[in-house]
Amino acid sequence: MKIDDLSWEILKCLQENSRVSFADIGRKIGLTPPAVAERVKKMEDIGVLSGYKAVVSYTETGYQLKAIITLRAFMGKLKPFLELVTSFEEVVNCYRITGNENIIMEVVLKNQSHLEQFIDKLIQYGETRTHIVLSDVIANAPIKKNSF
Repeated sequence: MKIDDLSWEILKCLQENSRVSFADIGRKIGLTPPAVAERVKKMEDIGVLSGYKAVVSYTETGYQLKAIITLRAFMGKLKPFLELVTSFEEVVNCYRITGNENIIMEVVLKNQSHLEQFIDKLIQYGETRTHIVLSDVIANAPIKKNSF
């Protein structure tokens, strides 16, 4: 499916607020609610829309720290780590990457002591590097139609 300008407008609306009604989207972009629903269904079917979720504030749920942690896995430790990382409640995003490190994780933690305990779990798998997030400059930015 080619994503035309109207579908991009629908995606823009849904990325701003995934709970917006098809009627509201339709009024904004000039389509009927059933036409919006049909386009949304097609985009879901082909995987352009892969889900809907709530954005939760880590600070309002009792976490004080957000950190980015990279891991450079020891020889033979990457696969066991990849199997284990899904069980870590602190990890909100984890990516396998290229470069000197193998893994980059975004984690939320209760405090510095919690961070220390979490790093202690990681160091048996590799060398870590931790960066404390001070503030979000860009967070959950929408994916936009490319101009080229």
